[in-house]
Amino acid sequence: MQTQMERSDLTENEKMEAFLARIDRGEKIEADDWMPDDYRNQLIKLISMHGISEIMGALPEKEWVPKAPTLRRKLAIMAKVQDEMGHGQLLLRVAEDLLAPLGKTREDLMQDLFAKRLKFHNVFHMEAPTWADAGVIGWLVDGAAIITQSMSLDTSYAPYARALHRICAEEKFHAQHGESIVLELAEGTEEQRQMLQEAITRWWPSLLMFFGPPENGTITSNQSTNMRYKIRTQTNEELRQVFLKKYLPRIFHLGFTVPDDTIHFDEEKDEWVYQQPDWEAFKQIVKGNGPRSAHRLNLRETSYEETKWVRDAIMSYGRHVG
Repeated sequence: MQTQMERSDLTENEKMEAFLARIDRGEKIEADDWMPDDYRNQLIKLISMHGISEIMGALPEKEWVPKAPTLRRKLAIMAKVQDEMGHGQLLLRVAEDLLAPLGKTREDLMQDLFAKRLKFHNVFHMEAPTWADAGVIGWLVDGAAIITQSMSLDTSYAPYARALHRICAEEKFHAQHGESIVLELAEGTEEQRQMLQEAITRWWPSLLMFFGPPENGTITSNQSTNMRYKIRTQTNEELRQVFLKKYLPRIFHLGFTVPDDTIHFDEEKDEWVYQQPDWEAFKQIVKGNGPRSAHRLNLRETSYEETKWVRDAIMSYGRHVG
């Protein structure tokens, strides 16, 4: 039985009206449902970036697997890297279903990544020179990711929502893992506390950039579209304020500072007032011109090429069995 939107006699405008009505009723969209092109494209952009960010985000911590200070820490960070890779694969599978009607596959996404056409989160272009960076990544970067992902748990696109429920559950353990490292360093020697302070200072601009540029009084067309489609429910600045309200008091409680002498809480507006990071630098970083962009992209591309024979063997076996 055909649904209303699948009827061939409906105009595109009528299909769009019916689609938006479904969204407004709180219904969920599945991969094989009719959807407008810009809804599909927005989802592909968002989910592909999220999936690739999970994979690229494992690389800064992968650098610390052989250098973790204890066996327990080594096992924990190895498990975290494995989880992040699994999240990436899960999300790319969701993206593949959206790409299929366009005649594209995961291979297209990977080539877009290597050509710097597909962006990933600014934080994963940055350096992680000390063990304290591994703690800050887990505590604050993963904390920021949880805030963003939790916003989308009720997204209108059902396959993404299902993936996010699993991912968010695991990310909470990752944040606790990072917090454990941070607390251990905070309670350690003066040298360890100094190392942690330097890591917080180093990561602060990137953490502010994580949620994207502020709206400056107007919501960007991209955010407006995603909010109309209920792909997201909060703006960049709203998400950033959630992060600041949750984590700044904790940073200060531990006796650490952030590199912003102007930062303060405005009681009347119920928001943190802070110094804006360099948004021009942000644009360059996400274009693949960050401190560790070239190294990590090269590592990912080399790994992808070296394992091509495995993918070829699996596909060959699948065709033979089929």
